[in-house]
Parts: sequence; C-alpha cells; structure tokens
Amino acid sequence: MGTKNRQDLPAGLERTRRRFEQWRQTRRVRTRIPDSLWAAAVKMAARYGICRTAKALGLHYCALKERVEKQVAAPDSSDTESQVAFLELGVPSATSSAECTLELENAAGTKMRVQLKNVEARDLVALSRSLWEVEP
Repeated sequence: MGTKNRQDLPAGLERTRRRFEQWRQTRRVRTRIPDSLWAAAVKMAARYGICRTAKALGLHYCALKERVEKQVAAPDSSDTESQVAFLELGVPSATSSAECTLELENAAGTKMRVQLKNVEARDLVALSRSLWEVEP
C-alpha cells in the first residue's frame, strides 16, 4: 500500500493497520492471526466497511466478512455498550389532557398502579418518587 493511501486512512484504521504490520514483522511463518487482532479488524470493518478494512489491513475479504457476520449474529455479551441497566424516559414538559395508567414496582417488590387524568408531568414525578423513597 502506498504512502498516499496510508495518509487517507482514518486514525483508528491506521492504528489497527500498524498493529497488524508490527505483528507480521515479529510472527513466525504460517502463524494464525491472534484473536485480539481479528477483534480489532471486525471493529474497524463495522465502522469503515469490510472492503476498505480488508484492503488497509491486508486481510482476505471473505475471511473478514465471515467474522463480521458471526459478530453480528452473536454479539459479545461482555460488550458494555450493548447492555442496558437503566433506561430513563423523558417526561413531556407540557400538560396533557390524556388519560394514562402508571405502574411502578421497586426492588423490594412493592407495587403501585395509578390511573390518572389531566395530571401534570411534575405531579407524576412526585408520585413516582413517593414509592421509591419508602423503606421496605
């Protein structure tokens, strides 16, 4: 790959290309690519495309594509970005004349169900907090 093409690479892809280059210079002949390098290649392929990544890293297109497809089919459960522990939903600031049912349950198993009409958002927040502040 020429110097001009290396300068056109995004920083992350260039860093990964250098890691592959360093590994190739120090490896024994016919040694398999380490899993850590494959993982970096798959991450770059997700960001910059399989073809571009394969060319930049000197990988076989089909081998990289297969690993990308496996990653998509079974994502790593240790990936912290894919795990959601808490999801906060925004409360509209304007009042609404709609009717709603609010169902809450805390960690102790205490449940509350309230049917509401014409209630402001701040009143919903206060009502919800009243359940969470109760000691089990």
